[in-house]
Amino acid sequence: MRKKLMISCDEATAICDKNQYGEASKWDKLRLSFHLLLCKHCKSYSNQNNFITKLLGNYLKPCDSSKHLTIDEKNELNEKVKDNTSL
Repeated sequence: MRKKLMISCDEATAICDKNQYGEASKWDKLRLSFHLLLCKHCKSYSNQNNFITKLLGNYLKPCDSSKHLTIDEKNELNEKVKDNTSL
């Protein structure tokens, strides 16, 4: 059981990233918690990850398909960029 509970730092950061988006299983969360007790570097990474998520949480909303640019809007935007780069 101990070997199954022990994970590498690479696995810990991957689980940390999954956990940030709610994709980590309970078993993964348990293994991550155990790893974070022992590894100060991964604990720091996890804290930074959580801080950034909370800080930018209001801006990281899922994309709504109605907010995508239409082809005409994309073409218009491309033309504006071309006009400004030729100056």
